[in-house]
Amino acid sequence: MATKTKYYGTGRRKTSVARVYLTPGTGKITINKRDIDDYFDLETLKLIVRQPLVATETTDKFDVQVSVQGGGFTGQAGAIRHGISRALLEAGEDYRPILKKAGYLTRDPRMKERKKYGLKAARRAPQFSKR
Repeated sequence: MATKTKYYGTGRRKTSVARVYLTPGTGKITINKRDIDDYFDLETLKLIVRQPLVATETTDKFDVQVSVQGGGFTGQAGAIRHGISRALLEAGEDYRPILKKAGYLTRDPRMKERKKYGLKAARRAPQFSKR
């Protein structure tokens, strides 16, 4: 069986969708054709993206190529983390217990609640006045 050199994973969070490709390399992370340091300003978001690689100790073994759209920066970072985790599973099934225990394989189901008629927002009711 020939070993394939590109591993793919789709990650989702809120309204963000990330397509992640892992290739054996030196640990370079590229998001939408930009370096991770150019794409994310906040250090916490960079940390979130790198979490699965740090947990599996593969930080310098793979180059990460990401195409992400939709949502805000935090949602995108979560989607990328989910995608990297799924791609790592494709790369090696022995990473599963580590990623599962850390909770990186679970799709976060929290979404924005829809606005309902008769209300100003999802749950915000018009101001009540007795008279």
